[in-house]
Amino acid sequence: MINSRAIINILGFLLLIEGVFIMTAIPVALIFQEKDSYAFLISGIISILIGGISWLLTRKSQLSISKKDGYIVVSAGWILFSLFGALPFVIGGAIPSFTDAFFETMSGFTTTGASILNDIESLSHGMLFWRSLTQWIGGMGIIVLSLAILPLLGIGGMQLFIAEVPGPSPDKLHPRIKGTAKRLWIIYLIFTFAQIILLWIGSMDLFDAICHSFTTMATGGFGTKQDSIAHWNSPYIQYVITAFMFIAGTNFTLSYFALHLQFDRVFKNEEFRYYLGFVVVFTVIMTVIMINTMDLPIEESFRNTLFQVVSIITTTGFITSDYMLWTPVLWVMIVVLLFFGGSAGSTGGSIKIMRVILVLKNSALELKRLIHPNAVIPVRFNQQAVSQGIITNVLAFVSFYILIVVGGTVIMASMGYDLDTSLGSVATCLGNVGPGIGRVGPVESFSHIPVLGKWFLSFLMLIGRLELFTVLVLFTPEFWKK
Repeated sequence: MINSRAIINILGFLLLIEGVFIMTAIPVALIFQEKDSYAFLISGIISILIGGISWLLTRKSQLSISKKDGYIVVSAGWILFSLFGALPFVIGGAIPSFTDAFFETMSGFTTTGASILNDIESLSHGMLFWRSLTQWIGGMGIIVLSLAILPLLGIGGMQLFIAEVPGPSPDKLHPRIKGTAKRLWIIYLIFTFAQIILLWIGSMDLFDAICHSFTTMATGGFGTKQDSIAHWNSPYIQYVITAFMFIAGTNFTLSYFALHLQFDRVFKNEEFRYYLGFVVVFTVIMTVIMINTMDLPIEESFRNTLFQVVSIITTTGFITSDYMLWTPVLWVMIVVLLFFGGSAGSTGGSIKIMRVILVLKNSALELKRLIHPNAVIPVRFNQQAVSQGIITNVLAFVSFYILIVVGGTVIMASMGYDLDTSLGSVATCLGNVGPGIGRVGPVESFSHIPVLGKWFLSFLMLIGRLELFTVLVLFTPEFWKK
């Protein structure tokens, strides 16, 4: 049975948290002497009042939650956060259309990076800060953040952790979920702070360094300039961001080991080796092609290729150049990378490296099984046999993912878009990447998408960020049966 009062209690508490986060943009607006601090004040008060009232009215409820409740809380939580997070943009007039504001905010909290803005520099510092902060919050997941607080209210968090943490089999760094959440956030904070310092040392000012560090560690891709990282034209900045994008796309469990100097555990991990291998192989091949097709120095060709490969495979979405102007084989390879994603347990989106590995291994073993039909040949990952249940789950996920891409492409094409734009918009939103191809390419925006298209793509961002099943299961009749 669904515990509706417990769900309302938790969602109310999450809105309280969001209201506090919204108000952190007020000091930024005041520091830069901008006049839209009222927008953050009003939005924060609305979120805190509604959240506080919901929490207070249900605080004496039976707060034990089931796995079903966890799915509802996670899905509803992301929707509510996007609805209320859009208020500052609308109230402040930065994005007057609520549809556009919701799209931008959903893109933020899901760390997609797709934008309807055509003149980012026209936004105030407060709005740019809030826009970047939505991605930083969404990067690790507002639910994981809350897991460090909700146990204080007597609510167990395992159901929420299972529903929210990316990847088919989330690793626990600590036997208690509260400890796990805290450790994840400590790692997240350490890397964010380190990147801020390194970018500040470069040619970025402190504000831009903070905003870009927020969105890099979230693998989000929102920037403070319309031409993204290309604005600075700095090899140093590009290499720093490339390094942190790669880190953000790595399983945070491995980052925990690396910070404790247990590098052998990092390089023994099969997913990490494949992840590193994909980056190296794609970078080498694309660099060679670029050197032979474009009149650029070798180092610049390597740097642009490495940056774009890491940006796309981690689903960050920063750009240093318009890859649609590269030779077609290069941007086709970029499209292929849209479907890879970062490691399981990272802030990246899309299919994820672990699932890609398991699909490839299972497909290869299927050929052996045809030759030896009576042999028991299990798929092995990190030298351990993978259960058939996990293989089935992975194959189902990939099948659903491909079906949604195909169906979504048809839907976007029915709105009058060409194949490139239709496929690009669906693949990039479902994969939480940001830039696509066609009219939603790296130097384009989503402003021309019609209203229904924006709501549809917002839905794709949501299900992509929450690993498909978390949201899709809500649409099955069995879920609502007692």
